Amino acid sequence: MSVHLFGIRHHGPGCARSLAAALDALRPDCILVEGPPEADELLRFAGAPGLVPPVALLVYAPAAPQRAVFYPFAEYSPEWQAIRYANLHAVPVRFCDLPQAHRLGRRDEAESEAESEAETMAADGEPQRVDPLRWLAEAAGYGDTETWWDHLVEQRSDSLDLFGAIAEMMTVMRQETGSRIDPLEAQREAYMRNAIRQALKQGHERIAVVCGAWHVPALATLPSAKSDTDSLKGLPKEKVAATWVPWSHGRLTFASGYGAGVVAPGWYRHLWRHRERASLYWLTEVATLLRGHDLDASPAHVIEASRLADTLAALRDRPRPGLDELMEAVRTVFCYDSDAPLRLIRERLLIDEALGEVPDDVPAVPLVQDVFAQQKRLRMAVRADVTELDLDLRQPAHLEKSVLLHRLALLGIRWGTVQHMRGRSGTFHELWRLLWQPEFAVDLIEASIWGSTLEGAATAIAFDRAAKAQDLPELTALMEQILLADVRDAVAPVMTRIQDIGTLTPDLGLLLAALPPLVNVLRYGSARAVDTTALASVVDGLVTRACIALPYGLRGLADEVAAGLLGQLIAADQAIRLLQADAHLSAWFEALASGALSELSHPLLAGRCVRILTEHGHWQTERAAQQLSRSCSKAVAPLASAHWLEGFLQGSGALLAHSDQLWRIVNAWLLAQPAEVFTELLPLLRRTVGSFTPVERRELGERALQAGGRYAGTGPAQPVEVDLARARRVVPILQTLFSISPLMETAHDE
Repeated sequence: MSVHLFGIRHHGPGCARSLAAALDALRPDCILVEGPPEADELLRFAGAPGLVPPVALLVYAPAAPQRAVFYPFAEYSPEWQAIRYANLHAVPVRFCDLPQAHRLGRRDEAESEAESEAETMAADGEPQRVDPLRWLAEAAGYGDTETWWDHLVEQRSDSLDLFGAIAEMMTVMRQETGSRIDPLEAQREAYMRNAIRQALKQGHERIAVVCGAWHVPALATLPSAKSDTDSLKGLPKEKVAATWVPWSHGRLTFASGYGAGVVAPGWYRHLWRHRERASLYWLTEVATLLRGHDLDASPAHVIEASRLADTLAALRDRPRPGLDELMEAVRTVFCYDSDAPLRLIRERLLIDEALGEVPDDVPAVPLVQDVFAQQKRLRMAVRADVTELDLDLRQPAHLEKSVLLHRLALLGIRWGTVQHMRGRSGTFHELWRLLWQPEFAVDLIEASIWGSTLEGAATAIAFDRAAKAQDLPELTALMEQILLADVRDAVAPVMTRIQDIGTLTPDLGLLLAALPPLVNVLRYGSARAVDTTALASVVDGLVTRACIALPYGLRGLADEVAAGLLGQLIAADQAIRLLQADAHLSAWFEALASGALSELSHPLLAGRCVRILTEHGHWQTERAAQQLSRSCSKAVAPLASAHWLEGFLQGSGALLAHSDQLWRIVNAWLLAQPAEVFTELLPLLRRTVGSFTPVERRELGERALQAGGRYAGTGPAQPVEVDLARARRVVPILQTLFSISPLMETAHDE
């Protein structure tokens, strides 16, 4: 009987290739792999049709799915190749690491959050934060462990000699770094030794153990079984479950926070597939990628870059070009002093984002199975890169896709984000940006407490959120989500809740904020074939209450509160106009007029009320000018006048540019301000003018330049004599006010 230890890096093509060759030579009759024993029943799927790496084993606590651990595998992961070898040759294979039932239970006792397996495994399997391999890398002349390991191990093609060298190196490293070891790591290694003892006891003669290189010295000799068993007694235990989930190359990188990750998973996959000719194929892929983006790349570039990479490798005494040499050659030959091609290469080739696939027959919770079945039925590809999905809701299949995405969003799973569109019939179109995250698998498992189907879970969580909501905006936003997600069973209870809370809500801001989502609900009702008759009565009641509360809700407000209410007032006005109900518009305009005419209203909001009434033709310009004149009279404090102007003019300079009457009033008020008062008001005035478009600011600037008395009378404009010296003194102030470029002083010379 013999035990063969193969110390590996968790994601390395060189290790994987050498391990495959070593297993072919050894022909083991039992394979033990570092991993969670709870997933032993899932090993049979490795290598079977439908399970396409990158994938990950997900081990979680059903009682608290947020406590979960991922074990990622790429096609070049040595563990993956060992499992595939075992399945192909009908060799018994099982995991031999400390069960996650104990490790998750231990975290639960310590009241700490579950953490990824990546956080407990460094690149070489070493559990501590200190990286002793860095010492060896620096001694060999390398700046980092990644490059050193890549050239020392990943680009090798031998097998048994490699693992013997790794075992010897790790033995020395553990001796030099001392005997201190984390208690958890000691328990892991004790469990691994017990797994080896069990395999020996079962009569296996050639046992292959595939584990992180750091553990090899601890498994090379077996102490007494009693000492290992004693160290494992009394461990806490948590009930756990396991499944396969899709993973992505982006989640295999160090940059994603994965402690056992690699710098360039796309390069490692390329190295795994092309072996000795990886350099030539890589440069060819670079040229193909650049040409596909209309960048200069020819066969001559590939030849020159290949020669340069070979030369750099020779100068550095390396057996063949590695990624560093290839990227330096690419930068020199292809990039022409621009980093743009390098960014493209890093994204498309170094990472080479890909998402694995999991077959339907893999055990999973019912909710996950339901979601995956709907994705497959609707032909919605689950991808790790950003894709766009344009939906026409008049088509049943497109409507079903929209409902799926909105239901997932209701569960907090943001697979898609709705984008704003122009030039479309917005009611019937949705443009989505889709990006699937591997962590959504945990979110789905966690959401399974709400139901076994997506519709049932969405309905249950809608009920729960409605019961917990305490204000109208939260409830109305929820109602919008419910309708978009087509959760019809939740509509009536949430409407009842909205009506109850709306009746008791005196706050104007809450009433105004509640209207836009509800109006969106009514608008989407026609596209989604949902009866919103009952909801329309709720909206009618809210509009009525908002109109009653508006004149009084504008009074006695601080400036900060008024600024917040301004946005709600504008949004509510747009919503009420979308309703296209004459009775609502009449009541709304009457309420706005009361607020505009009241001396107790905050001037910012009073000015906006006048603006809305004027824009919609309810007030003529002369009446708006009369109110403007009152607000800019000497009896009104300058700061209050400035606030009124901000509310009236914000977002539209056309009112001043195209109305002589309004222009004269504002111009006269500005000219009447003392210098010190004007300076004090300048920041507020600039904020107002800054909301105008550049064209509007230019028109106002030109008009200000020509305003030296031209519009002083009430009749038709008449040319008058202009004192250029006095006019030029005003121009710098106007330039500062309107944020425009310096005007030519010779503009009046004509």
